[in-house]
Amino acid sequence: MILSFFSSRGWESWDVEHRPLIPEGMPVLVDDDLCFEDGPAAPRATAVVNRWLRELPASGAPSSSSWENYARAVKEWMEFLAEHGVELFDSRERLKAGLSRYAEHRAAGPLKVRFAATTWGQHMSILSLFYRWAIDEGYATAEPFTYRAARALFAGTGREVRVNLAVRRTPKPHVTIKYLEPDFTELFRKGLRGLAPDGSDDTGFHGRELTRNGAIGDLALATGLRLQEFTYLLPWEIPALPPEPTAVPIPFPVPAAITKGKKFRTTWISYEALAGVHDYLELDRAATAEGTRWRPPRRWGEPLMVTEPDARGGLLNGIRRPWVSLTPAERRRLVAPSGGSCLLAVKNGGGPFTAWATVFERTSERIRARFEPRFPHVWPHRLRHSFSMRTLEYLVTGHYRQAAKLVRDTDADAALVFYLTKADPLLVLRDLLGHSTVLTTEKYLRRLDTTRIYREAYEGAGAAAGLIDEAAADHEADAEFTDDIQDGDL
Repeated sequence: MILSFFSSRGWESWDVEHRPLIPEGMPVLVDDDLCFEDGPAAPRATAVVNRWLRELPASGAPSSSSWENYARAVKEWMEFLAEHGVELFDSRERLKAGLSRYAEHRAAGPLKVRFAATTWGQHMSILSLFYRWAIDEGYATAEPFTYRAARALFAGTGREVRVNLAVRRTPKPHVTIKYLEPDFTELFRKGLRGLAPDGSDDTGFHGRELTRNGAIGDLALATGLRLQEFTYLLPWEIPALPPEPTAVPIPFPVPAAITKGKKFRTTWISYEALAGVHDYLELDRAATAEGTRWRPPRRWGEPLMVTEPDARGGLLNGIRRPWVSLTPAERRRLVAPSGGSCLLAVKNGGGPFTAWATVFERTSERIRARFEPRFPHVWPHRLRHSFSMRTLEYLVTGHYRQAAKLVRDTDADAALVFYLTKADPLLVLRDLLGHSTVLTTEKYLRRLDTTRIYREAYEGAGAAAGLIDEAAADHEADAEFTDDIQDGDL
């Protein structure tokens, strides 16, 4: 079975009247005989799967990366069933037998085909969605899965849900440090700029585009943007810098076309990080991109020449388009009026720079080798985790409330002040991260060390109110361990 991806390029020569409705990049399964149908008989299984895939954008899966994952999961399942003589829409008894054999194959088969428990769960979720759709549409009469009823509780409200039993039991996830503590954050920020821990030049390192790397690293740390989100931003989408420094964070809109799930949201950024981005735009980036003759490679598609750009959009090959409607693939084809790429970060020669995972990992490797052996690997999402923890700490300790009070006294952004002073910390973090529900935010935070934040906030509030004698508390805690030693409990 062949997995291909649809492209409408050259459709005018296909002897069809209208442009095909199939989305660009949609996965298409093709049987080895290269046929899609067998005359008036029932449609082939691959044709049914292709119809399901085409409907994914309208059924809660707008991301092209999700389409590919869904297609590969069903393709691998179909190929496994075919090897054992089982049809995709066979009887329930045969499908359940096939599922049992598939579970054993993915758990204890050859090393290259084994699935971790989480990957297995994702595949079962995809197959369950497919079979429920196929049954509803009349293509299937049975599915291989068994479910149990459960009740989910959220914010005091319960609802009935179905739980697929074809999952592996896994231990509860333990807390692991997936974010950078403040001291490591500063090490990383300095490393991106080619500096040693004391702020002096790292004489053993001769990197390029250090201002760019430092500005974008600070942007990711200060906004919690995902890799795709900060990679495909355009200079015109960067918020204006306030006339005066402010302790209150500055709203930062994130265009829906580059977010996960195509959901618009507004996060925020600190004044210092935003000022660094503006400095990069006005100086280093301008010098790098000005007058270059860069054009996107032909394999990317037709260049989109930008004229008359402003904060909302610009003319693309003479047609007015808003920035918010442009996908990542379209954004990397944009050519600025003065030359070079229109992406926020550019490389020597004016082309778009997107290799942030490599920059961050090489920086962390250099810090480990030269300054701090304990420094962790840094990938883009670790910066998002670091933003989450730092923001939660500020929200819990009242840092933003105190800053908002100062701003309120100067009659600044009243809506943001009210939001900062009244909203629950988890609700604020939900909005900043772009989670669908606060339940997602809670589950996300359970993987991080949030206990420390709440403990330190409690201790700080108690000490400030005179309710906690910290010296006495330390003495009492030390005594507990002294008693353990005296009792021989080592």
